[in-house]
Amino acid sequence: MNIELIQALEEIEKDKGIPKDMLLEAIKAALKSAYGKSGLGSKGNAEIEIDEENGEVHVYSKKEVVEEVEDEESEISLEKAKNKGFDCEIGQKLKIEVTPANFGRIAAQTARQVVIQRIREAERDILYQEFVTREGEILTGIIQRYHDDNVIIDLGRTEAILIPREQIPNENYESNERIKVYIVEVEQTTKGPNILVSRTHPGLLKELFKLEVPEIGDDTVEIKSVAREAGFRSKIAVNSEDDDVDAVGACVGPNGQRVRSIVNELNGEKIDIVEWSEDIEVFISNALSPAEVVEVKVNENEEVAQVIVPDYQLSLAIGKEGQNARLAAKLTGWKIDIKSKSEIEDE
Repeated sequence: MNIELIQALEEIEKDKGIPKDMLLEAIKAALKSAYGKSGLGSKGNAEIEIDEENGEVHVYSKKEVVEEVEDEESEISLEKAKNKGFDCEIGQKLKIEVTPANFGRIAAQTARQVVIQRIREAERDILYQEFVTREGEILTGIIQRYHDDNVIIDLGRTEAILIPREQIPNENYESNERIKVYIVEVEQTTKGPNILVSRTHPGLLKELFKLEVPEIGDDTVEIKSVAREAGFRSKIAVNSEDDDVDAVGACVGPNGQRVRSIVNELNGEKIDIVEWSEDIEVFISNALSPAEVVEVKVNENEEVAQVIVPDYQLSLAIGKEGQNARLAAKLTGWKIDIKSKSEIEDE
């Protein structure tokens, strides 16, 4: 331990942002433990001091001055204390240097280990702080490998995990391919941040539209709700307070370019873009697009809607295995009961 250690700690404080005082305290604690484990003395009443001018390490033992010693670890006789040059009296607490002859080597090794460990901890914390603030955002990464059905994605400085339930059904994940993922959750662990990402989350669709549609980015168009069955079909409701802006048209883009780009990113997932409305009857009717709706009757207390469609539109309104009706219900937050016009007439 020498002046080079102090200089190194100052450099680390400047480059890594780890306070020198914090590192010194960590080194002292580690040295106290090392002193006890080395068999050189008890760490219980040991005190470590590091001279910040020259880096020298000193070990002191705290002892009480007594007439007759009963515990050599914590007591020293008055006679022995005076022989060591202390001007003291019975009951006084002394700090006696007990630095072992070979402690410098132990101190240097311990300090190096502590500094390396604290740098790693600081880097892990920096990474965590960087990504935890990005929950709910999209990142582009490179597919690295599979591990126990999980897809590991390289984000540059760290990795993310795409677990099976967050993977789009039947989507292939080839090594070295670039992929956009939605950050669901970031957890702090002893090995660094654990970043859970998704390809199925509705938020992924919402963020993709933000990237592709400038009107959403500047808040001219607002995404009011999203309903998604990943890999198959999604619905998104949009609105604009600007009468000169067609919210649906903005999201579709010239010749369908904007929405097509998102469909391609999601490997062909169908996307219905519908106009949001304060009028729940109108909104429910729009949500069942592309089916035509004759009439919507609502029970506002129970948030239930009965929808009447032409006979030839019934299967389209319900959708394959009920998908269209199910997504419309998710999009609006209402329970939707769909019936054909002839069914209503029969009733």
